[in-house]
Amino acid sequence: MSARNVIGDYRALFLQHTAMIDLRAPAEFARGAFPSACSLPLMSDDERASVGTCYKQQGQDAAIALGHRLVAGERKAARLARWQAFAERYPAGALYCWRGGLRSQTVQQWLAEVGIDYPRVEGGYKAMRGFLLHSLQDNVAHLPIILVSGRTGTGKTRVIERLARAVDLEGLANHRGSSFGQLPSPQPAQIQFENSISIALLRLRNSSDAPVLLEDEGRLVGRLSLPELLRAKMKHAPMVIVDEPLASRVDVVLQDYVVDLGKRYVRLHGAAGLQLHAEKMLADLGNIRKRLGGDRYVRVHAMMQEAFRQQLDSGVTELHRQWITFLLQQYYDPMYHYQLERREGKPLFAGSRADVLAWAKAQENRATGR
Repeated sequence: MSARNVIGDYRALFLQHTAMIDLRAPAEFARGAFPSACSLPLMSDDERASVGTCYKQQGQDAAIALGHRLVAGERKAARLARWQAFAERYPAGALYCWRGGLRSQTVQQWLAEVGIDYPRVEGGYKAMRGFLLHSLQDNVAHLPIILVSGRTGTGKTRVIERLARAVDLEGLANHRGSSFGQLPSPQPAQIQFENSISIALLRLRNSSDAPVLLEDEGRLVGRLSLPELLRAKMKHAPMVIVDEPLASRVDVVLQDYVVDLGKRYVRLHGAAGLQLHAEKMLADLGNIRKRLGGDRYVRVHAMMQEAFRQQLDSGVTELHRQWITFLLQQYYDPMYHYQLERREGKPLFAGSRADVLAWAKAQENRATGR
């Protein structure tokens, strides 16, 4: 085998978006993985559990022998075909297991036997995860952070998405951040969320030490927690504030939470998607019932219910503007002003979404000398 058999440069792996085969069992992958990794396990969860029990009761040699019996014949051939197809599609890729040990060495050898010299990652997932944790700490400490703040519906994410030196935390969390922000596809695991943030900051710092813009988020994005060291730095970070008139904000919320979210449900569930979307939004409203108060909840619930009834009957979405306007004025705006008063970072700039975007791009150009 060639000298490229083992890779220990974790920084290069993540900077180069290296495609990787994750050989761990599906349950291990589900607890945390990397954005560029594909789950192609050597063993199923049940097979891995059987080998683990055998190891505890009879020792390593017996466990290895059992593993080879479990992954043999047609089962081995089918899995080898998937690894081979991946290696041929991504010739500059790599493979790894939990610690770069027996599982990845075994698959590496099986690939070599069919003429594919494919590298494994030294230390495996555990070493790469450790690298990203250290990298996150270092990059958060050294990279200046600017928050994009503003009331609900001002389109802060639209600003973030159009900037080169920004990290879309809501995108990485697969959640829109608000009480109604859950999407029909699931959020990633907490560890995967942290890995993705660390990789994004690593790539930005590799290009420049200029400030990075993040959307002003709370402690949680859906069910996922922001890394505490990042959250602590965001608490003191300076801000740019997006300010848009109420009508514009209603348009943004209507597009994001009614039109776009409804289309996502239809793509996933077909004709039943619109009804499921309506049920989801009404359930989300119920989750903030105590904070809204009984009278306001009853009023906005009736408005939302009627808006979805009209949409289901005729496809018209205009009636949604009533409950959106009500919630913005009666719930989200007071909450935003309360939180803004407790922010420790100083405002750097305030303006419309277009103005903030222009300001931020000018900062990027100065930092990169363009």
